[in-house]
Amino acid sequence: MATRTARPEPRSRSRAPSRPREAGTAVNGALTELRIRGLGAIDDVTLDLGPGLTVVTGETGAGKTMVVTGLTLLFGGRADPGRVRAGGRAGVEGRLALPPESPVWARAADAGAEPDDDGSLILARTVSAEGRSRAHLGGRSVPVGIVAELAEDLLAVHGQTDQLRLTRPAEQRRALDRYAGAEHLALVEEHRAAHATWRRLADDLDRRRSQVRELTQAADVLRHGLEEIAALSPEPGEDDELDTQARRLGDADALRTVADTARLALVGDVTGDLAGGELPQDATTALATAERALAGSDDPTLVLLAQDLADAVAVVSDVAVQLAGYVADLDADPARLAEVLDRRAAITALVRKYAEPGEGLAGVLGWAADAQARLSQLDVSDEALEALQAQRDAAREQLASLSTRVTEGRRAAADGFAAEVGAELAGLAMKNAQVSFRIDSDPDQPGPEGADEVALLLSPHPGAPARPVHKGASGGELSRVMLAIEVVFAGADPVPVMVFDEVDAGVGGQAAGEIGRRLARLAREHQVVVVTHLAQVAAFADTHLVVDKSPDSAQGVTATDIRAVRDEDRVRELARMLSGLADSDTGQAHARELMAVAAEGRG
Repeated sequence: MATRTARPEPRSRSRAPSRPREAGTAVNGALTELRIRGLGAIDDVTLDLGPGLTVVTGETGAGKTMVVTGLTLLFGGRADPGRVRAGGRAGVEGRLALPPESPVWARAADAGAEPDDDGSLILARTVSAEGRSRAHLGGRSVPVGIVAELAEDLLAVHGQTDQLRLTRPAEQRRALDRYAGAEHLALVEEHRAAHATWRRLADDLDRRRSQVRELTQAADVLRHGLEEIAALSPEPGEDDELDTQARRLGDADALRTVADTARLALVGDVTGDLAGGELPQDATTALATAERALAGSDDPTLVLLAQDLADAVAVVSDVAVQLAGYVADLDADPARLAEVLDRRAAITALVRKYAEPGEGLAGVLGWAADAQARLSQLDVSDEALEALQAQRDAAREQLASLSTRVTEGRRAAADGFAAEVGAELAGLAMKNAQVSFRIDSDPDQPGPEGADEVALLLSPHPGAPARPVHKGASGGELSRVMLAIEVVFAGADPVPVMVFDEVDAGVGGQAAGEIGRRLARLAREHQVVVVTHLAQVAAFADTHLVVDKSPDSAQGVTATDIRAVRDEDRVRELARMLSGLADSDTGQAHARELMAVAAEGRG
């Protein structure tokens, strides 16, 4: 059964195989299991998804779209708390079987994710009724953005929203760029960067020319501050050094007494300054006496101790020398102290004026560096404006060259793109329709993505004028054109899982069967999930899921269940889709005929 409840949540085990094993049958991988809890009308269902084409059908309002919503949520889509049952928590979990060479493994490992025991990768997403959202990947809690990034290599959703978006000229231009290939897309990105550089230079030049007085005044303020700082020329850390010098100069006499007392205690009056006085035995003499006494012993232990004392004598003598140097360097010169205090006061004034509280002299030097950089942006001298204008003109020439190359790339791709879309339309009961692109270029008004206005044109039948597709097509024709574009793109899309959400709206008859045939063809290389209301599409399914909605008297709410149908149950569902009557003999006969045609069409 495709639907189970009260099933334990899948967990990622702690043990990770050295190399993930390939668990799926699809070329690029597949989503083998999907569990949805508390989302919309769905209480708790688990879907076992097979490779190939999976269709999801059901009565209008039964909740078919919740399957797509769950997939989108699982792969990092925006969390809508309005979909969560009041006071509850919605959750979606999925198990992905990916080949070892899939780029997803490396990116998942960077996030700390681990494969499950069977080599699959488990994703999970929860959303509370208050809007709080959490994501898990391979047993690790991760930012939702990580999952959304992985989704670029895992999932592509094609829906009616995408079709509406493709009616906009800007989206048609991007579709043409995408069709032109990776090299062309890289050129468009280079054009976007060049456009940003040109606009920045042009705006800067306009700003300087229009604000000469204001910028000149601002520059004068900065120059005054820089001159004031340069006049003092403070060195990094000088404020701390001046504090140390001031304390030492101010306390020179007291410090000399302390150091001399310590020195005399260590080595005695070796300078003769205290001649005639009686001093206690100094530390060096006492240690030397003890060392000589022990060194004359025959006992090995005492001899070793004598060596330790000899080392101590050396250390004491070294400290005494350093103390003597310290005393010699002490300067009680009042003039020098006044000089230090004056410079410290001057630096303190700069700190108060140019540094943030607590930054000290480092803040002053930082302000000076920032001011120097800002001055280059405020320069309105003739030389500076001429140099900036030269930079702007050079950037404009580079942009013009890129615009020309982008236009050439679009014109080169337009015929091929239109031909492929036209070929798909021929199979969608629009064999006489002609699709083309109109590319209008205005080199004097380049935009971030080039200097072109692109429009997709449709001529539904011979003799009909080519008009923009959103104006020249009926609802059904527009759906077929947009589906044809989606199919053209989808065939080259490397993602393993593709979802089509009612892209067959407004289509019927022979065209509906052709849609099913094309989706089945895509399912040879991808796992394809389709939400559809057309029996002609559902007949091509490898796996057929039906969404049922029924009142839940125990909970007092409407609940949705999803079940897999096969054999006669599937015939009954197709008959319901065809005639609204699942038990109709005519409807069931038609359903069996559709299944036979689909089996033959799949080859």
